[in-house]
Amino acid sequence: MSFLHNLTCRRCFSRALAATLVAAPLTAIAGRKAGAADKKLAPVPGGPTSLRSTVLDTAADTLQAKKPIDAMSAYLNGFHFYADDLGRQVEANHYCTHLGEGFHQCVIYEANQKNARLIGVEYIVSETIFKTLPEEEKKLWHSHHYEVKSGMLVAPGVPDMGEHAFMADLVTTYGKTWHTWQIDRDHDLPLGIPQLMMGFTRDGQVSQSSLDDRDRRFDISTLGEKKNRADIPTPQIVPGANAWQSGTTPQLQLVEMPVKNLTL
Repeated sequence: MSFLHNLTCRRCFSRALAATLVAAPLTAIAGRKAGAADKKLAPVPGGPTSLRSTVLDTAADTLQAKKPIDAMSAYLNGFHFYADDLGRQVEANHYCTHLGEGFHQCVIYEANQKNARLIGVEYIVSETIFKTLPEEEKKLWHSHHYEVKSGMLVAPGVPDMGEHAFMADLVTTYGKTWHTWQIDRDHDLPLGIPQLMMGFTRDGQVSQSSLDDRDRRFDISTLGEKKNRADIPTPQIVPGANAWQSGTTPQLQLVEMPVKNLTL
Protein backbone atom coordinates (compact mmCIF):
# COMPACT_ATOMS: atom_id res chain seq x y z
CA MET A 1 0.00 0.00 0.00
CA SER A 2 1.47 3.34 -1.04
CA PHE A 3 2.30 6.33 1.16
CA LEU A 4 -0.41 8.25 -0.70
CA HIS A 5 -3.08 5.69 0.12
CA ASN A 6 -2.05 5.54 3.78
CA LEU A 7 -2.01 9.29 4.09
CA THR A 8 -5.43 9.90 2.59
CA CYS A 9 -7.23 6.87 4.02
CA ARG A 10 -9.82 8.08 6.53
CA ARG A 11 -9.11 5.27 8.94
CA CYS A 12 -5.33 5.53 8.58
CA PHE A 13 -5.03 9.31 8.49
CA SER A 14 -4.30 9.94 12.17
CA ARG A 15 -1.63 7.24 12.27
CA ALA A 16 0.05 8.49 9.09
CA LEU A 17 -0.09 12.08 10.26
CA ALA A 18 1.44 11.14 13.59
CA ALA A 19 4.31 9.43 11.80
CA THR A 20 4.80 12.52 9.66
CA LEU A 21 4.89 14.72 12.76
CA VAL A 22 7.78 12.66 14.11
CA ALA A 23 9.71 12.96 10.83
CA ALA A 24 9.17 16.65 10.05
CA PRO A 25 8.65 20.02 11.75
CA LEU A 26 5.04 20.93 12.45
CA THR A 27 5.31 24.03 10.26
CA ALA A 28 6.10 21.84 7.25
CA ILE A 29 2.81 19.97 7.36
CA ALA A 30 0.27 22.22 9.07
CA GLY A 31 -2.04 24.87 7.75
CA ARG A 32 -4.28 23.25 5.13
CA LYS A 33 -8.05 23.18 5.44
CA ALA A 34 -10.00 20.02 4.69
CA GLY A 35 -13.28 21.72 3.83
CA ALA A 36 -14.44 24.63 1.74
CA ALA A 37 -17.02 27.35 1.91
CA ASP A 38 -20.28 25.97 0.57
CA LYS A 39 -21.43 26.87 -2.94
CA LYS A 40 -24.99 27.96 -3.50
CA LEU A 41 -26.52 24.91 -5.18
CA ALA A 42 -29.87 24.89 -6.96
CA PRO A 43 -32.49 22.60 -5.35
CA VAL A 44 -33.50 19.42 -7.14
CA PRO A 45 -37.16 18.84 -8.13
CA GLY A 46 -39.51 17.27 -5.61
CA GLY A 47 -39.05 19.61 -2.68
CA PRO A 48 -37.08 19.21 0.57
CA THR A 49 -36.63 15.76 2.08
CA SER A 50 -39.51 14.88 4.42
CA LEU A 51 -39.07 13.90 8.06
CA ARG A 52 -40.14 10.34 7.21
CA SER A 53 -37.52 10.07 4.46
CA THR A 54 -34.87 11.54 6.76
CA VAL A 55 -35.64 8.95 9.46
CA LEU A 56 -35.54 6.10 6.94
CA ASP A 57 -32.26 7.39 5.44
CA THR A 58 -30.70 7.70 8.90
CA ALA A 59 -31.76 4.18 9.83
CA ALA A 60 -30.37 2.77 6.58
CA ASP A 61 -27.10 4.64 7.08
CA THR A 62 -26.77 3.17 10.56
CA LEU A 63 -27.73 -0.41 9.70
CA GLN A 64 -26.26 -1.03 6.26
CA ALA A 65 -22.66 -1.71 5.28
CA LYS A 66 -21.44 0.36 2.33
CA LYS A 67 -18.05 -1.15 1.64
CA PRO A 68 -17.38 0.50 -1.76
CA ILE A 69 -18.09 3.91 -0.19
CA ASP A 70 -15.90 3.18 2.84
CA ALA A 71 -13.05 2.23 0.50
CA MET A 72 -12.89 5.73 -0.98
CA SER A 73 -9.66 7.17 0.33
CA ALA A 74 -8.83 10.33 -1.62
CA TYR A 75 -10.63 13.58 -2.37
CA LEU A 76 -9.46 15.70 -5.31
CA ASN A 77 -10.79 19.01 -6.62
CA GLY A 78 -10.15 20.11 -10.19
CA PHE A 79 -11.80 21.08 -13.46
CA HIS A 80 -12.97 19.27 -16.61
CA PHE A 81 -14.21 20.47 -19.97
CA TYR A 82 -16.44 18.75 -22.52
CA ALA A 83 -14.20 16.98 -25.03
CA ASP A 84 -15.82 18.77 -27.97
CA ASP A 85 -16.18 22.22 -26.36
CA LEU A 86 -13.34 23.85 -24.42
CA GLY A 87 -15.71 26.66 -23.46
CA ARG A 88 -17.91 24.36 -21.34
CA GLN A 89 -15.96 23.93 -18.12
CA VAL A 90 -17.10 22.25 -14.90
CA GLU A 91 -15.63 22.08 -11.41
CA ALA A 92 -15.21 18.43 -10.42
CA ASN A 93 -14.92 17.00 -6.92
CA HIS A 94 -13.50 13.48 -7.10
CA TYR A 95 -13.83 10.79 -4.41
CA CYS A 96 -11.49 7.96 -5.33
CA THR A 97 -10.81 4.35 -4.44
CA HIS A 98 -7.30 2.96 -4.93
CA LEU A 99 -8.09 -0.47 -6.36
CA GLY A 100 -4.53 -1.29 -7.40
CA GLU A 101 -1.12 0.36 -7.57
CA GLY A 102 -1.83 1.55 -11.10
CA PHE A 103 -5.60 2.03 -10.95
CA HIS A 104 -8.04 4.41 -9.22
CA GLN A 105 -11.78 4.76 -9.73
CA CYS A 106 -13.56 7.98 -8.78
CA VAL A 107 -17.09 9.31 -8.47
CA ILE A 108 -17.51 13.01 -9.23
CA TYR A 109 -19.79 15.54 -7.54
CA GLU A 110 -20.47 19.19 -8.35
CA ALA A 111 -19.33 20.23 -4.85
CA ASN A 112 -18.05 18.84 -1.57
CA GLN A 113 -21.45 19.24 0.09
CA LYS A 114 -24.16 16.93 1.41
CA ASN A 115 -26.67 18.12 -1.19
CA ALA A 116 -24.26 18.01 -4.15
CA ARG A 117 -25.28 16.28 -7.35
CA LEU A 118 -23.43 13.21 -8.62
CA ILE A 119 -22.27 14.30 -12.07
CA GLY A 120 -19.83 11.68 -13.35
CA VAL A 121 -17.09 9.10 -12.99
CA GLU A 122 -13.38 8.95 -13.77
CA TYR A 123 -10.98 6.03 -14.12
CA ILE A 124 -7.29 6.77 -13.55
CA VAL A 125 -4.49 4.49 -14.76
CA SER A 126 -0.72 4.55 -14.62
CA GLU A 127 1.40 5.39 -17.64
CA THR A 128 2.40 1.72 -17.86
CA ILE A 129 -1.23 0.63 -18.20
CA PHE A 130 -2.11 3.48 -20.57
CA LYS A 131 0.62 2.42 -22.98
CA THR A 132 -1.04 -0.99 -23.36
CA LEU A 133 -4.38 0.45 -24.54
CA PRO A 134 -5.48 0.21 -28.20
CA GLU A 135 -4.96 3.40 -30.19
CA GLU A 136 -8.70 4.02 -30.55
CA GLU A 137 -9.14 3.65 -26.80
CA LYS A 138 -6.37 6.13 -26.01
CA LYS A 139 -8.43 8.88 -27.69
CA LEU A 140 -10.85 8.72 -24.78
CA TRP A 141 -8.18 9.50 -22.19
CA HIS A 142 -6.44 12.68 -21.02
CA SER A 143 -3.13 13.27 -19.26
CA HIS A 144 -2.83 14.78 -15.78
CA HIS A 145 0.58 16.42 -16.19
CA TYR A 146 -0.68 20.00 -16.53
CA GLU A 147 -3.39 19.66 -13.88
CA VAL A 148 -0.69 18.64 -11.40
CA LYS A 149 2.11 20.97 -12.44
CA SER A 150 -0.14 24.05 -12.70
CA GLY A 151 -1.56 23.60 -9.20
CA MET A 152 -5.07 23.28 -10.64
CA LEU A 153 -5.63 19.82 -9.16
CA VAL A 154 -5.66 19.85 -5.35
CA ALA A 155 -6.23 17.40 -2.48
CA PRO A 156 -8.05 19.54 0.10
CA GLY A 157 -7.06 18.89 3.69
CA VAL A 158 -3.94 16.87 2.95
CA PRO A 159 -0.80 18.51 4.41
CA ASP A 160 1.64 20.00 1.91
CA MET A 161 4.16 17.18 2.30
CA GLY A 162 1.54 14.50 1.71
CA GLU A 163 -0.12 16.34 -1.17
CA HIS A 164 3.25 16.75 -2.88
CA ALA A 165 3.79 12.98 -2.70
CA PHE A 166 0.25 12.43 -3.96
CA MET A 167 0.76 14.74 -6.95
CA ALA A 168 4.15 13.22 -7.78
CA ASP A 169 2.30 9.92 -8.25
CA LEU A 170 -0.56 11.46 -10.26
CA VAL A 171 1.51 13.55 -12.68
CA THR A 172 2.24 10.54 -14.93
CA THR A 173 -1.29 9.11 -14.86
CA TYR A 174 -4.12 9.25 -17.41
CA GLY A 175 -7.85 9.65 -16.86
CA LYS A 176 -11.00 8.59 -18.69
CA THR A 177 -13.92 10.75 -17.58
CA TRP A 178 -17.63 10.62 -18.34
CA HIS A 179 -20.07 13.18 -16.97
CA THR A 180 -23.60 11.81 -16.67
CA TRP A 181 -25.18 15.11 -15.61
CA GLN A 182 -24.58 18.20 -17.76
CA ILE A 183 -24.77 20.41 -14.71
CA ASP A 184 -23.74 23.53 -16.60
CA ARG A 185 -26.94 23.36 -18.68
CA ASP A 186 -29.50 21.40 -16.67
CA HIS A 187 -29.58 21.92 -12.90
CA ASP A 188 -32.90 20.17 -12.31
CA LEU A 189 -32.33 16.72 -13.80
CA PRO A 190 -29.57 14.64 -15.47
CA LEU A 191 -30.91 15.07 -18.98
CA GLY A 192 -29.38 13.63 -22.14
CA ILE A 193 -26.58 11.12 -22.49
CA PRO A 194 -23.14 10.87 -20.84
CA GLN A 195 -20.46 13.16 -22.24
CA LEU A 196 -16.74 12.55 -22.61
CA MET A 197 -14.67 15.06 -20.64
CA MET A 198 -11.04 16.13 -20.91
CA GLY A 199 -8.35 17.86 -18.83
CA PHE A 200 -6.49 21.10 -19.49
CA THR A 201 -2.98 21.00 -20.94
CA ARG A 202 -1.64 24.58 -20.82
CA ASP A 203 -2.05 28.04 -19.30
CA GLY A 204 -4.94 30.21 -20.43
CA GLN A 205 -7.41 27.38 -21.06
CA VAL A 206 -9.27 27.24 -17.75
CA SER A 207 -11.59 30.08 -16.74
CA GLN A 208 -9.61 32.31 -14.37
CA SER A 209 -12.77 33.40 -12.57
CA SER A 210 -13.69 29.76 -11.86
CA LEU A 211 -10.18 29.09 -10.58
CA ASP A 212 -10.23 32.21 -8.39
CA ASP A 213 -13.65 31.25 -6.97
CA ARG A 214 -12.39 27.76 -6.13
CA ASP A 215 -9.29 29.15 -4.43
CA ARG A 216 -11.38 31.58 -2.38
CA ARG A 217 -13.76 28.88 -1.19
CA PHE A 218 -10.98 26.47 -0.25
CA ASP A 219 -8.67 29.19 1.06
CA ILE A 220 -5.81 27.97 -1.14
CA SER A 221 -3.59 29.43 -3.86
CA THR A 222 -3.25 27.70 -7.22
CA LEU A 223 -0.04 29.68 -7.78
CA GLY A 224 1.27 28.52 -4.41
CA GLU A 225 0.45 24.92 -5.31
CA LYS A 226 2.31 25.36 -8.60
CA LYS A 227 5.43 26.63 -6.83
CA ASN A 228 5.28 23.76 -4.32
CA ARG A 229 5.31 21.25 -7.20
CA ALA A 230 8.02 22.89 -9.29
CA ASP A 231 10.43 20.05 -8.49
CA ILE A 232 8.05 17.36 -9.80
CA PRO A 233 9.36 16.33 -13.25
CA THR A 234 7.04 16.92 -16.20
CA PRO A 235 6.53 13.58 -17.96
CA GLN A 236 6.71 12.95 -21.70
CA ILE A 237 3.09 12.52 -22.78
CA VAL A 238 2.31 9.17 -24.40
CA PRO A 239 1.03 9.67 -27.98
CA GLY A 240 -2.72 9.15 -28.31
CA ALA A 241 -3.83 11.00 -25.18
CA ASN A 242 -5.53 14.41 -25.30
CA ALA A 243 -6.99 13.67 -28.74
CA TRP A 244 -9.02 16.89 -28.68
CA GLN A 245 -5.81 18.86 -29.33
CA SER A 246 -5.87 17.62 -32.94
CA GLY A 247 -9.10 19.54 -33.56
CA THR A 248 -11.39 16.49 -33.53
CA THR A 249 -12.44 14.28 -30.65
CA PRO A 250 -14.74 11.35 -29.82
CA GLN A 251 -18.09 12.22 -28.26
CA LEU A 252 -21.28 10.26 -27.67
CA GLN A 253 -24.43 10.71 -29.72
CA LEU A 254 -27.87 9.16 -29.18
CA VAL A 255 -28.91 6.76 -31.95
CA GLU A 256 -31.79 4.30 -32.30
CA MET A 257 -30.73 0.64 -32.23
CA PRO A 258 -32.66 -2.58 -32.87
CA VAL A 259 -33.39 -4.57 -29.72
CA LYS A 260 -31.81 -8.03 -29.69
CA ASN A 261 -33.04 -11.20 -27.96
CA LEU A 262 -36.59 -9.93 -27.44
CA THR A 263 -37.83 -13.50 -26.99
CA LEU A 264 -35.69 -14.14 -23.91
